Amino acid sequence: MFYGSDPNEPPAGKLTPEELAERTAGLVGYHYTVDDYYEVGREEVRKHAMSVQDAHPTHWNEAAAAEYGHDSLLAAPTFVSVFGITAQRYLFEEVIKGYDLWQIMQTDQRLIYHQPMKVGDQLICDVSLESFRHISQPENLDMLVSKNIIWNQHDEPVMTTYTSLVARTGVDVDPALVDSLEHVMITVDAFGDPGKTVDRPAGQQGQPDPTESPVAGKAIDFDSLTVGQELPPKSFLLTRGNLVNYAGVVGDPNPIHYSDEIVKAAGLDGVVAHGMQTMGLGATYVSEFIGDPGAFCEYNVRFTSPVYVPADDYTTVEFTAKIKSLDPETRKGTIALVAKQADRRIFGRATVVVQFN
Repeated sequence: MFYGSDPNEPPAGKLTPEELAERTAGLVGYHYTVDDYYEVGREEVRKHAMSVQDAHPTHWNEAAAAEYGHDSLLAAPTFVSVFGITAQRYLFEEVIKGYDLWQIMQTDQRLIYHQPMKVGDQLICDVSLESFRHISQPENLDMLVSKNIIWNQHDEPVMTTYTSLVARTGVDVDPALVDSLEHVMITVDAFGDPGKTVDRPAGQQGQPDPTESPVAGKAIDFDSLTVGQELPPKSFLLTRGNLVNYAGVVGDPNPIHYSDEIVKAAGLDGVVAHGMQTMGLGATYVSEFIGDPGAFCEYNVRFTSPVYVPADDYTTVEFTAKIKSLDPETRKGTIALVAKQADRRIFGRATVVVQFN
């Protein structure tokens, strides 16, 4: 069910950057609810945890999860990327048409947690285009922010997300490269039809955003922390194998994560890791320190530089962090996170808000 301008009637032919910008700007405020719910599976949780190198027992072992007070395995804090890619793909294939997938980069991600995602959840996603801005100099860039509110089968809010994207438009592409794209992008003869399993008003129009927040669980004691306290540093290794595995786990077909030919056309220096993959590594790092991934309240990242991964070697992503602030009334705290590849910062701003005990 849809609200707003009709996205199914774009002007005929390829749009100019100005026409595309005008059409997309007219879709701001457009809401829809994904027709089919996503059911969180036990093995999907484990596969995603492996892809972000997260060995926390709540993602792997039901008995251990029960000890933490959870009735099933918890999904890792950035598991939403597995589910969210479906809504995002629909947004660009059926609503905001005219953009080339391989020319879109994620710039900011904000995750607001209402409760942890867990095995057995049947997730329903309300999607909207929140804002749009077009820049024509020095090149044509479209900046978009999409919003997802995710609910479970009990009509309880699970997560609210804001995703900022930038798309290059009006780029002249060599016809030979277009042919190469057709031989690189994922190819499927036909998709099965899951039918419509969600029947409710799109986007819960007019309703206030959820404000629920997770409980502390077995997170560390608030009183043991001090402002300025540093977390032990940690490094993660990434290879092309890690990138391809992550792409498969989350269902992201963007070839900038595996094709050397495509990244040249995209103006990148090489194949890059997914933004959500590096964000997932950051969540793994923070989870190890706080003790319970179910205590994440909010996670914000601004991506300032891609993580380049060579074809024949691994690269290293290094994380450091410190306690930025502590609120004795709520017993919540904010952790400021730094991520680097060599001496280059890959996060411009990254914070995690945690509910401590």
